[in-house]
Amino acid sequence: MTQAAPVLSRYGTDFVAEGRGSDSECLGGFECFLNIVRALGMGSCISEVGAGGLPPLLTYSQELNVDVGKRKRIRGSSTMDFKLPGRMFLNGSSDVASMYCKQGRKGVNQDAMLVWENFCSKDDTIFCGVFDGHGPNGHRVAKKVRDSFPLKLGAQWDLHLKNEDGFSNQNGAATSYNSEEQIRQASKIMDKELKLHRDIDCFCSGTTAVTLIKQGLNLVIANVGDSRAVLGTRDHADSLIAVQLTIDLKPNLPKEEERIKHRKGRVFSLKNEPDVARVWLPNSDFPGLAMARAFGDFCLKNVGLISVPDVSYHRLTEKDEFVVLATDGIWDVLSNEEVVEIVASAPQSTAARILVESAVHAWRTKFPFCKVDDCAAVCLFLNSDSESKTDDTTDKLMPDATTDPVDQSSLPSENGIGPEEAEKPQ
Repeated sequence: MTQAAPVLSRYGTDFVAEGRGSDSECLGGFECFLNIVRALGMGSCISEVGAGGLPPLLTYSQELNVDVGKRKRIRGSSTMDFKLPGRMFLNGSSDVASMYCKQGRKGVNQDAMLVWENFCSKDDTIFCGVFDGHGPNGHRVAKKVRDSFPLKLGAQWDLHLKNEDGFSNQNGAATSYNSEEQIRQASKIMDKELKLHRDIDCFCSGTTAVTLIKQGLNLVIANVGDSRAVLGTRDHADSLIAVQLTIDLKPNLPKEEERIKHRKGRVFSLKNEPDVARVWLPNSDFPGLAMARAFGDFCLKNVGLISVPDVSYHRLTEKDEFVVLATDGIWDVLSNEEVVEIVASAPQSTAARILVESAVHAWRTKFPFCKVDDCAAVCLFLNSDSESKTDDTTDKLMPDATTDPVDQSSLPSENGIGPEEAEKPQ
């Protein structure tokens, strides 16, 4: 019993000041501190509009000009709900992907996920992502980034193709779509929109985002935070191995810590969780964020926290079988090798669900005194045209009580701001 406290603290939350999943009175202190900060004029989310030379926001009508497929208005909808062909964000599967999200025991589910086939109306292009929110409004930030970031990325690609010469042929388009600059530009615009959002307070709320674009044999992975992408592939002996495609961007990584300290932020661990480095304000032990990059979290953006994605590339070979994108609820209890083994041995249509359920079981076995974290996973199969495991008894859609009930209602409106999202009843 004496060891339970450090474990609870280690896996309790990404935010020390977050009231989610803790029996302490941190939430009351957080609200008090936040009111003081705002009273002093420090909490404004629009005090630095235009800082850093950010490009102007694209309106929703401009984003709709991106060729992302035919949109259909949902009958009877009072908001801007759209069915986008090939876009999936609920538990289920397709011919190329399996996805599943399950709420933990910490409150509202703050994880979100997305698979978008034929992205930007390109038959060979797939967009995938998982998003892990934190803070009081983390669930809303995660959904907002899930719904808006792909549109902004598509808009950046479209603008780049229109403004650059020599990109009209197929090879040029592929080069443009793999451009790191467009991904980073879309991330800047996304973070700026969160800062200006009228209905979502992102001062002490944010989200991770690990996204993947597959175009032909090219993979482009963009990572913000500590969610992770892992490749299941074969080595020279034809043995299945795990290859991590992203780096968990924790505050104690040398480059991350150097940047934060240069901006007067502080990085240190609490005594009861020495293995968890956190980001703190210069003169206050607050908020204690356990990652070095995130969308939102504007209370830390002046002290070294950034939303710039770490972009990497991978050229697919015949030995590559699948990629798993998952939030830290999976990686905190399962190793890369365990995840790859679970997915490889499961039917494709239920691979993500089996992975999430395995993680939940691992939480209860390894940390019986902990509250299980939210878990979200997307499994993208790279050889879906070849013979693969199937399970004819499993339905393609797997509704779950923890599934996010909100459809595309958080897509931006004409003024670039998404409507209020309904929270799932507890």
